[in-house]
Amino acid sequence: MVADIDMKGAIRVADEITSQYPGLATAMPLDITSSTSVGTLISELRGRHGHIHAVVNNAYPRNRNYGRKLEDVTYPDFCENIGLHLGGYFLVAQQFGLFFREQGGGNIINMSSIYGVATPRFEIYSGTSMTMPVEYAAIKAAIIHLTRYFAQYFKGTGIRVNCLSPGGIIDNQPEAFLLKYNAFCNSKGMLDSGDLGGALLFLLSDDSKFITGQNLIVDDGWSL
Repeated sequence: MVADIDMKGAIRVADEITSQYPGLATAMPLDITSSTSVGTLISELRGRHGHIHAVVNNAYPRNRNYGRKLEDVTYPDFCENIGLHLGGYFLVAQQFGLFFREQGGGNIINMSSIYGVATPRFEIYSGTSMTMPVEYAAIKAAIIHLTRYFAQYFKGTGIRVNCLSPGGIIDNQPEAFLLKYNAFCNSKGMLDSGDLGGALLFLLSDDSKFITGQNLIVDDGWSL
């Protein structure tokens, strides 16, 4: 199930999947900041399939002022972005965790970031309009500890909770930025989204069935 508040985007991704694997993906609406929306999704999935194996928290909600430099971030904007992103991840993990406990097991995977474990390298943004948002650092660090909290809370119930922390994903960033970023990496530098697939499938599969409460970093050595 590809669940998103942007149904057009969810349908597009589901169509990309079904073009290779017919009938194996469906788009559904989801607002991760709404307990009603999360509950409806769980109920519909349960009704269609009976069993839910896993949920991946991969949304990136933010308000229109997100991404400003530190001195330009207002308190309301900071709090709103924390609530949307971190709060949304909490709600999804909470509601699916409670369902998984009733079901007798399940798998929760949260997406964090290298900026959840490493301090910002502000120098790689110099000379560009980009910055490392303070909200992002706070959110992604909190997601890692939220993962450990949930893993401990649901220990012994058949529920695993882990985190995946990617490095930067290439998305038309300025060449000057890419050169500075890549200088900290081992071989490739900025990653493609497909470079995360193996790690995500590992956490979703039984190959990692004895792993819980962990944060797997995939960043080509950037955070070393």
